[in-house]
Amino acid sequence: MHQHETADVVIIGGGIIGSAVAYALTHAATTPNRVIIIERDLAYREASTPRSAGGIRQQFSTPENILLSQATLHLIANLKHQFGADAELSFHEKGYLILASADGQDVLRQNAAVQRSLGAKTCLLQPNELTSRFPWLTSDGLALGSYGTSGEGWIDPTALLTLLRKAAITKGAKLVADTVTGFAKSGGAITTVQTASGRQISAGIVVNAAGPWSGAVANLAGIKLPVEPRKRYVYVVDCREAPEDLRRGPLTVDPNGVWFRPEGRTFICGVSPSEADEPPATDLDHIDYAPYENCVWPALATRVRYFESLKLMNAWAGYYDYNTLDQNAIIDRHPEIRNFYMATGFSGHGLQQAYAAGRAIAELILYDSFTTIDLTRFGYARIANKQPLFELNVI
Repeated sequence: MHQHETADVVIIGGGIIGSAVAYALTHAATTPNRVIIIERDLAYREASTPRSAGGIRQQFSTPENILLSQATLHLIANLKHQFGADAELSFHEKGYLILASADGQDVLRQNAAVQRSLGAKTCLLQPNELTSRFPWLTSDGLALGSYGTSGEGWIDPTALLTLLRKAAITKGAKLVADTVTGFAKSGGAITTVQTASGRQISAGIVVNAAGPWSGAVANLAGIKLPVEPRKRYVYVVDCREAPEDLRRGPLTVDPNGVWFRPEGRTFICGVSPSEADEPPATDLDHIDYAPYENCVWPALATRVRYFESLKLMNAWAGYYDYNTLDQNAIIDRHPEIRNFYMATGFSGHGLQQAYAAGRAIAELILYDSFTTIDLTRFGYARIANKQPLFELNVI
């Protein structure tokens, strides 16, 4: 049976990006009358946010990425003002330590200059300074390190998602469990959102915040969007010999891309694969341990002598909403289907950029322009023209 509904804004995707869009819209001075969030899995079994490592950093090469993360830091600092006296969100402000060999040190210096120009507390360290500050670190093969002394670390990703979603619902947003299966269009605009359960939602505005499935959703509207799911593994390891300063240390990234950070009394670690080694983006319950055995553990054992004796305890997998053009977000309104908005392609940075990205989409909807952070360069034009804006510091 068809269910006919009407909404000013339909948000496709109830993860952290969709929740942030709903939060921004429902808390704006001019609020749409009816906001519906469509989420295909309210248990969030395959959602990216609960499976992320929760990182927040300012060490990017692209100014927009730095500003997006800084907005989240401001939110954390003003959490109770934003969400009420009972709001809690632990921020483990341990920093990011990004290491470079001789080949990568110039890029690290250039990135640090951009970060500092925007107020980030990025400190460049020579090999002897690295081992002095982090005695557990082996400096073999290192030429430089970049360390965020404040405003970097990690949070509980589900806690931030929950805060944004609940605050939006409290202000009137409606969250429904359903799957978008198609659109009806007329006169260069989407008129109706169609779902698997038979809903027919007359929509004034549609926001594609479907994360890894954003490309497939866009395709339903006849839009080409280079966003697809990419599977990433996180391994949990135990190191009984680890000293306390290592257990309190930063998220550390080796020159070959292998990263690790403390997680309670254990550590989590991983690496992004090369294009040739991308695993099939299916079945998150299936874990491939070959990347750990062949790449992650050897790099950890070389960089931290205590990690020569590691015990693999557990692992999980999650999806990036991966922008295959340039691994940067797409935040814009479509130039031809004028009521179709996009907030996707964050390529692993969605948690730390969600709050400001949601606000940016709300600004486009309500004011037809960005009013806080100018994200014009993250627009759809670069997608249509195949002109990538590369982020040099992808982890």
